[in-house]
Amino acid sequence: MIREGGCLCGAVRFKAEGEPLNVRICHCRLCQKAMGSPFFARAQFDQRALTVEGETERYASSENIDRVFCKRCGTRLFSWRRNGTLAGVSLTTFDDRNAFTPTEHIWVSEKLAWLKLDDGLVQYQGTIPT
Repeated sequence: MIREGGCLCGAVRFKAEGEPLNVRICHCRLCQKAMGSPFFARAQFDQRALTVEGETERYASSENIDRVFCKRCGTRLFSWRRNGTLAGVSLTTFDDRNAFTPTEHIWVSEKLAWLKLDDGLVQYQGTIPT
């Protein structure tokens, strides 16, 4: 299956082929700042499953992650692993914003105090244990 999406102004479009590896809500401080919101709800794909058209910019938010956004309107689209493996695609940038449902919360130790998590999803204080 191929799902499509894009930015607010339409200058960047993407296609994601297949199913995501996981769908999570990240509450870490880096995601909060990068997304400008309380959390980053994203579907993680192998980078080879994504096709991106249009001009984007990148910001290295950490040693391992680039944040990718539309050069024109600033829509935050992806968290892109710098090692070429994975990309997190913002759930709300898909044309069908309800295409994927998160299965867990990560980094809840850094969530905003006023945010109540009563959705029944699994919660991890940090990253997923391996």
